[in-house]
Amino acid sequence: MPTYRALLVTKTDDGFSKNLVERSIDDLPEGDLLIEVQYSSVNYKDALSASGNPGVSRNFPHQPGIDAAGVVLESASADFATGDDVIVIGYDLGMNTAGGFGQRIRVPAGWAIKRPAGLSARESMIIGTAGFTAGLCVQKLERAGLTKGSGEVLVTGGTGGVGSVAIALLSKLGHDVVAVSGKPQKEAFLKSLGAQSIISREEASDGGGKRPMLKERWAGVVDTVGGDILAAALKSLRYGASAAICGMVQSADLPTSVFPFILRDISLLGVDSVELPLATKSAMWDRLAGDWKLAELDSLATEIELDGLPDALDAILAGKLAGRTLVKVS
Repeated sequence: MPTYRALLVTKTDDGFSKNLVERSIDDLPEGDLLIEVQYSSVNYKDALSASGNPGVSRNFPHQPGIDAAGVVLESASADFATGDDVIVIGYDLGMNTAGGFGQRIRVPAGWAIKRPAGLSARESMIIGTAGFTAGLCVQKLERAGLTKGSGEVLVTGGTGGVGSVAIALLSKLGHDVVAVSGKPQKEAFLKSLGAQSIISREEASDGGGKRPMLKERWAGVVDTVGGDILAAALKSLRYGASAAICGMVQSADLPTSVFPFILRDISLLGVDSVELPLATKSAMWDRLAGDWKLAELDSLATEIELDGLPDALDAILAGKLAGRTLVKVS
């Protein structure tokens, strides 16, 4: 019986354990495409899944990994042929469906896109869900009116996966980027990505949220943390500017009022990368492989193999990872 290597999360009496195991192909769910996974990446949601967070994964044992890039081994879809290079992110991959932390996945054809010629499998997973989400945030800000020369753009969670790619992409597009980080030792890393300056989490917060408005500063915001930092950013947006939000690492709460929205005509733009229509996903991947391709992708990434996943997942929960962690799977 064919087997493959994977990280398997198992529920135990003491919590959840993470182990590298040999799994049977027959353990995979039904689907149109059987894919050999070449690369994946580590995202915060993967760590939540691997620690048994019920908002992410409910069925165990479970093979996490919300990102996968690889080659089609078997296809029951007219849209894909054996040997096609594909990317799968979002939908239920790695949540309650076996994900990219294994050498094989089986998924519906509607979850996969053909990898653009401008990206290798490795490059696509340095980007991964985090970088893809960063691209969506920047695109939303541009469509809302952000242009080169508009002014400073704030990126919160600067050393995280979304934040680091957002900094690099905004810098590539000519924007003046200010990064928020609680890791002063990573200042050189953030500046290498293109951040013009770095401010602390304390500087980025208004300390309790009692003031309804703050001095105008930001021409745009990419926020990954929520909470007080997002509230302060909204109060500091310039007239008519927007904030694109995609995370809640600090808090899901938003302690603010309607004043900035009404008095400064600002917009709050929600960004989702999970349930997007496939055509929208494909268009963004084409952009990230084309005119938005980052020359410094390698500088964003630390590469590990499957054996390094347990430690990497613990580290991202503890806030100890910076940039993107690439997983060489096959």
